[in-house]
Amino acid sequence: MTASQFNPQPRGSASWFPFLLLTAGLLLRLRLAWRTFLNPDEALHFFLSRQPSLHLAYQASLTTAHPPLMVLLLHYWTWFGESEFVLRLPFVIAGTVFCWTMFRWVARVAGGNAGLATLALLLFSPSLISLSAEIRQYPLLLMFCATCLCFLEKALEELSAKWMALSMLALYLALLTHYSALIFAAAAGIYGLLRLVRSKLPSPLIAAWIAGQAGGFAICAFLFFSQISRLRSSGLPSEIANTWLRGSIFHPGEDHFAVFACSKTVRLFRYLFSHGTIGVLALGLFLFAVVGILWQTDSGSRKPANRELALLFAVPFLIALAAGVAGIYPYGGTRHDVVLALFAMPAIAIGLNRLEFKHPRLRWKWARPVLLALALLICNLFPAASGPNILPRNQDRKLMTAAMGFLESVPADSSLLADFQGSSVLHYYLCRNNSGVLFEASRSLQQSRCANYNLITSAKTQQGFERSAFPEMLAEVWQLAPSEKTLWLFQTGWIDDKQQVWIAELRRLGCDTPRNFGPNILICPLSRPAPTGP
Repeated sequence: MTASQFNPQPRGSASWFPFLLLTAGLLLRLRLAWRTFLNPDEALHFFLSRQPSLHLAYQASLTTAHPPLMVLLLHYWTWFGESEFVLRLPFVIAGTVFCWTMFRWVARVAGGNAGLATLALLLFSPSLISLSAEIRQYPLLLMFCATCLCFLEKALEELSAKWMALSMLALYLALLTHYSALIFAAAAGIYGLLRLVRSKLPSPLIAAWIAGQAGGFAICAFLFFSQISRLRSSGLPSEIANTWLRGSIFHPGEDHFAVFACSKTVRLFRYLFSHGTIGVLALGLFLFAVVGILWQTDSGSRKPANRELALLFAVPFLIALAAGVAGIYPYGGTRHDVVLALFAMPAIAIGLNRLEFKHPRLRWKWARPVLLALALLICNLFPAASGPNILPRNQDRKLMTAAMGFLESVPADSSLLADFQGSSVLHYYLCRNNSGVLFEASRSLQQSRCANYNLITSAKTQQGFERSAFPEMLAEVWQLAPSEKTLWLFQTGWIDDKQQVWIAELRRLGCDTPRNFGPNILICPLSRPAPTGP
């Protein structure tokens, strides 16, 4: 029995159930997109795209650590509106289409029940819900990768060069969206090569696949010379690797390989489910499925062989782990590895589908969906997200509205002080212009006009203020604003780490009345220190 014969396609009265799940998942994403304010990354993506021309938007995109496609698409999408909900709408749609496309692919290669379980896992994963409701590359990346897999399967089953060409086109779009698509491209390339070697396929189909791979290499070369080489010289990758992603990179002499591999893999599954216990159980199902598929006998059909399917699920994790060990790309429980959900969730679904439990009073065919529903319910009701995150209740738009109302009551021509994250948000909610502060790995303070205020931004790091150097930086800011008696510090984003220690430090530096608008927005009036010396 092959992987595709584990369970039949759902029939009859249950045919409406996938659409019911899809609608519920879509509504959850729409609700989150509607009720939350833009986080700093989203605001940055907005002003990168909000340039006078497509060429300038492309040039702005080169300053980030991502390929340009999303910024270019967003450049045109802003014609439809610039509210949070409108800006996020294409990403909500892409994230939902991704779930449906994966359902269709898994149902084709592993049966309808496994496809339905995959659909539920993808639709109701807390991390995937959150990413699909944000202005980020990941929903587009996942949609393009899933489309590539689905079209590849159709091409191999129907011996169609047309579907192969469409599969390669989807791969190109993924590569132009996010650099983690390279992990997918390598895994899909190995999978496609194994399928081609095993099957006797017509020459036009083989030629289309080879030409498609060559085109993928050409895109990678273009991205390297147009962006990656420039980023390396700017110091941005080093700044990222040495700050918030440091824990996802292997450090020789500090880390042990076995501990790093195991802990980061567990952390990855915990991230996908936002729950430690359920993440570990999901990892167990993933391993159970991969091993179990390898033990199954192949039928010789045009469906993927068991070894091919098992390798497709496992190889991306090995590639990602190797990249983390080499220091090329982070591996662990962050959104940067969400492309691995493409392979983790179908394997988990197959593993759950293959579980057997015999009890005279238990109808096991109902126990599995009940267990799945219960696990997903726990993940969403009691999330324990890993890595930097903002809880939806702390990202309510009403909190940002109140914060902006407070700032607008500050006297005109006052000086605002913000880190890189806060500056990005202020440019959306307060400044309302097309300019913004681009990241520069330097010690310089950048000044700009923001509505009726003078905005001073520290762009040395993308991770907020460098707290150990903050007093020294503040002294420089006072020199830039010699006539100011008060500086209004604004901070938002991922600032909940040791926040009470940070507020105590601000009080010591002259902030007597810090104002919090939820845990992730802080406004602090800093008084000029009294002169010292004779």
